[in-house]
Amino acid sequence: MQSITNPLESRIALITGASAGIGCDCALHLASLGAKLILNARREKKLTELAQRIDDQYPTADGSSRSVIVAGDAADQSVIDEMMNASTQLGAQTPDIVVVNAGRGLNGSVMTSDTTQWEEMVRTNLLGAAHLIRSAGSKLVELQESRDWPEGGASDLVILGSTVGRHISPFSSMYGSTKFAVNSLAEAARRELGPKGVRVTLIEPGIVRSEFQQVAGYDEQKFGELMDSIEPVLTPMDIARSIGFIVSQPAAVHICDAVIRPTRQEYP
Repeated sequence: MQSITNPLESRIALITGASAGIGCDCALHLASLGAKLILNARREKKLTELAQRIDDQYPTADGSSRSVIVAGDAADQSVIDEMMNASTQLGAQTPDIVVVNAGRGLNGSVMTSDTTQWEEMVRTNLLGAAHLIRSAGSKLVELQESRDWPEGGASDLVILGSTVGRHISPFSSMYGSTKFAVNSLAEAARRELGPKGVRVTLIEPGIVRSEFQQVAGYDEQKFGELMDSIEPVLTPMDIARSIGFIVSQPAAVHICDAVIRPTRQEYP
């Protein structure tokens, strides 16, 4: 029986890109719902600080750590393997929530963006996501085959897309193209894995205020004016709460797609 206050108390969530933004707040929110966590990002110091914060705010009943960290490139297969195996440190063979969040933006269109950054962005946003979807999908199917579904519980693969992967925007069309591809991967994975008891959810956020814009190289003044014009924009916790709600549903309830925009965001 699922606890009302801690609906994820028996579950383990793997979150990539957990050092900041949506990934960080997702980790904090899922911990508040009772989940144990595998945290991944490139910045080990940030992950260590987050893990300590989670242990301080959401201690386990037996005093053990609620999370483990796996620092490294989420697009590297060896790091993915290490992440998937880290659940043994938390008392389970595999995580049963996997949040494919690691990614980066890039300012500009196919005509204006920095071509020297294209390959790294495609590797991170598309190939890295595809490798994790493949590895996690295989493990989650094995997990569901070992359970009496749906009574045995849910397995979730949550994939972060973007509204610019649904409605392309010329100011970030190269980034948007990677999210169009991720959206397609998510839908294909849903059709393949859903019948096997694995839920696949695509989350498409609109404008979220975080360090994402700075890393992507967006013009601080112009993008700031855009955000100011549609205030209040989304926060990472807005997306984290939505993910928490989705993965807390009964195993036979599958929320497949969620487009989340600030109320005043007209486009994209």
